[in-house]
Amino acid sequence: MNQQRLVESLQQFRHILKTCIAQRDLFTGKSLHTLYIKALIPPSTYFSNHFILLYSKCGLLTAARRAFEATPEPNVFSFNAILNAYAKEAQPHLAHQLFDKIPQPDIVSYNTLISAYADLGYTLPALRLFLDLKDTGLVMDGFTLSAAITAANDNVDFITQLHSLSISAGLDSYASVNNTLITYYGKNGHLDYAREVFASMGEIKDEVSWNSMIVAYGQHREGIKALALYKEMELRDLYLDMFTLASVLTALTSMEDLRGGLQFHGRLIRMGFHENPHVGSGLIDLYSKCSASISECKKVFQEIPYPDLVLWNTMISGYSQSELCEEAVACFRQMQLAGHQPDDCSFVCVISASSNLSSPSQGKQIHSLAIKSSIPSNRISVNNALIAMYSKCGSVQDARLLFDRMPEHNAVTLNSMIAGYAQHGHGTESLLLFAWMLESNIKPTNITFISVLSSCAHTGKVEEGKKYFGLMTDKFGINPEAEHYLCMIDLLGRAGKLEEAETLIETMPYNPGTIGWGSLLRACRTHGNIELATKAANHCVQLDPSNAAPYVMLAHMNACLGRWEEVASIRKEMRDKGVRKQVGCSWIEVANRVHVFVAEDSSHPMIKLVYKFWEEMSKKLKQEGYTPDLRWALMRDDGTRQEEKERSLWHHSEKLAVAFGILSTKDGEPILIIKNLRICGDCHNAIKILSGMTGREITVRDCHRFHCFKGGACSCGDYW
Repeated sequence: MNQQRLVESLQQFRHILKTCIAQRDLFTGKSLHTLYIKALIPPSTYFSNHFILLYSKCGLLTAARRAFEATPEPNVFSFNAILNAYAKEAQPHLAHQLFDKIPQPDIVSYNTLISAYADLGYTLPALRLFLDLKDTGLVMDGFTLSAAITAANDNVDFITQLHSLSISAGLDSYASVNNTLITYYGKNGHLDYAREVFASMGEIKDEVSWNSMIVAYGQHREGIKALALYKEMELRDLYLDMFTLASVLTALTSMEDLRGGLQFHGRLIRMGFHENPHVGSGLIDLYSKCSASISECKKVFQEIPYPDLVLWNTMISGYSQSELCEEAVACFRQMQLAGHQPDDCSFVCVISASSNLSSPSQGKQIHSLAIKSSIPSNRISVNNALIAMYSKCGSVQDARLLFDRMPEHNAVTLNSMIAGYAQHGHGTESLLLFAWMLESNIKPTNITFISVLSSCAHTGKVEEGKKYFGLMTDKFGINPEAEHYLCMIDLLGRAGKLEEAETLIETMPYNPGTIGWGSLLRACRTHGNIELATKAANHCVQLDPSNAAPYVMLAHMNACLGRWEEVASIRKEMRDKGVRKQVGCSWIEVANRVHVFVAEDSSHPMIKLVYKFWEEMSKKLKQEGYTPDLRWALMRDDGTRQEEKERSLWHHSEKLAVAFGILSTKDGEPILIIKNLRICGDCHNAIKILSGMTGREITVRDCHRFHCFKGGACSCGDYW
């Protein structure tokens, strides 16, 4: 009788424990665990395994590990349960340590660990495990191949082998494997392969297959074919779910078809999907990327009664893409107040917005939040965003410190760090890191070469730039895009090779646009070629009549040559066409508050002290060898006193911001200035000498690059 009662009690205990796991009832589950620990229930591996499951599903990794350690005789299920817990918390390295202790890992053990690495983009360890698995004799399943395909990233040869392996092993009958292949090929530029896999699936196609193919077409800007597939789904009377509709929105976004998007939005309303968070995310993405008013995005967001985390993230990203970065950060705060815990995507979006704000304090606050959150500190996507943020906020040293602490790097990591060095004028470090990237077998992307070519341009490495431009196609099979040609124009122009730059503009397979002709115009100003400058300026004006920059640069060149009638003619043309010069504006953050200065400012409460500072400092600067460059005063030699011309130079916005920074911060504290236009030559020379006199590190980020002044020198090496 007692034995029967014990059996019934154990059955009841087992049932309650399983219910707790299914419902994630942590309170009841802990009570059961207390009974178990006090030996009221006979200890067993079976019950220990279930407690591991309970704690891992409730996100309590430490408790799950304690339950594992207390297991009397852990079996492969015990190990797999705790492996899965580590995988869910994005800690594959700790999972791998346990994996190595499993006496005989099974296919679930391998699948769990391969997926954990693959989900984080850690390609090499995932593929090593897959190759080890092939040697064990264990029978792989569709999950194994799908995980390996995800891990393979951009290794097309390996993907091809995996595809062949899936066919030989009979796994091509698994829809999941084929769907993963379609997704992979679509994301990595192999649309023909994706189409072949889709066509070969025959009757095993499911809704995921159709959705994956629609997305693949959308990613390759073949929106018409994507929409044709959607219509075929309708004709076949296939089930259209939120993922199908979101895939159509992706296709419309790729086409930048705002009109079609608005029409489809109306259809979604009629179908009752306009309140679905997943579909809402697609709509917000469509509107933000197709230059619709941000109010349209807000309207979509407000119509959804229960926004999920993905929808919040998309809204934050929408603000950021619309350059409403303060609103993006505010939206992130509102998301937290609504009770959502930010994930890695949330942090990537808000960190990107903070980067564009160029606010070091804001960026560090977000970094602190990420550290305190449940996001693992080794999450590669978040760290990549932080590297870009620190670089854009003027602290390439902090970016490198974070880079060196990362256990794994991918192409995005290297691209961010190489770009950071290039922006700050550290050409040697940038190219050394690129060489390290190649040695580490991390394949460069088209974005990598934009940063490398930009680095060569900013440091005058013409031959190296030409070599890397050739390597793109010859060694890595990357066809140069418009951005790469623009980098080469900048490289040649800065080096004074104006005829080569002009020839490249006229022969390149893309329209150089205002960026290409504007780059040549700046080079002509630097090297004093007024004839070619006039040609470049005319092209800029034709392409963008409202842009004042070409007028201003051409006027400045003529002023330097004393051609004041030409200057007057250019200014008259600007007045007649209603073209206004953009006001020079600089800002600095002190004590978490942003202070803005414009040229000839009189509004700032400390402006009198600032002007007095420059009046006193100008005498000391001259003693250190500073000679005011009166060409930047743009005043005609008609009797205007030199003192007045010099005084006008003191009132440039970047000088005012630097003076305020020195007056408002402690001795030796670094200063970061942001300027909306290119720094002027006189300001560059004055601030360079000032950095040596004051012992300050002064960084000026203008619209083209960073100038890091320290000890009387600039990181650009006066090559800008």
